[in-house]
Amino acid sequence: MGYRGYGERYYEPSRPRPVKDGIKTKSQRGKIGETWWAGRWTEVLGSFDMGARLGRGRTYARRGQVMNLEIQKGMVSARVQGSRPRPYAVTIELKPLSEADWERVTEAMASQAIFAAKLLAGEMPQNIEEAFQDARVSLFPTNSEDLETDCSCPDWANPCKHIAAVYYLLAEEFDRDPFMIFRLRGKEKDELIAALRERRAGVQDAEAGAEAPAAAPEEAETVVPLEECLDRFWSAGDGLASFRIAIGPPRVPEAVLKRLGPPPFGKDGAAVLEALNRAYRSVSEQALRLAYGEDGESNAAG
Repeated sequence: MGYRGYGERYYEPSRPRPVKDGIKTKSQRGKIGETWWAGRWTEVLGSFDMGARLGRGRTYARRGQVMNLEIQKGMVSARVQGSRPRPYAVTIELKPLSEADWERVTEAMASQAIFAAKLLAGEMPQNIEEAFQDARVSLFPTNSEDLETDCSCPDWANPCKHIAAVYYLLAEEFDRDPFMIFRLRGKEKDELIAALRERRAGVQDAEAGAEAPAAAPEEAETVVPLEECLDRFWSAGDGLASFRIAIGPPRVPEAVLKRLGPPPFGKDGAAVLEALNRAYRSVSEQALRLAYGEDGESNAAG
């Protein structure tokens, strides 16, 4: 055994023992992970300046050195075969979000119809991180200190190649089921869907109440027998002369846009949403001018 530098141990390179039926990454070259959330995971890890250890871990992941992988709330556990007969035990911990944090995240998701619709359909929206940003928390780790890792191997480096191999397999696990990211942050898919359905129902009820005018009390209708009104059956009647169409601004301005939220395309969805808001307001104002004229008198007679 030698030393790489002051206080840092050095181990001679060794070949890992082959593993039968180990978990191999689908990708054998290039990037690992196909979806944006898998790419986001590896991008975050790459930003932590882990150096060549990530590369060695990628090789381990592609060779199938990871024997098993289990994702629980806030923790990942795995066994990785190295050069010694006994596989190494690896654990990766990511602190789960608190219930208060998840309450704010769920509220942010429910307030955007496009988020809610995709999540309730079992899909992960590409801009889901916006909901976490609105709740002032992060879905992915923001620095290496957010991850607590341990490996039973003798290498002092952290992460070692065994931990790094598990990192890369997690990316493809997120490809298979993106809701595993939520589990790692402390929320199961079923729990989130149930909470989101409840919140979304409340949002829709509140919007419907705000948009719908108060119902007028019904008056009893007097029905005249047909044989008593045959002589005037085809007449318009006095009621038609007083019929008017009431045109006015909506009770909830831009209600459709508020339900949809910022569009999921473009770099600045908020700017696109504001431009659409201005267009909607302009159309509404023009419609009111056509209906009532500049002097405010209605042109909308029946």
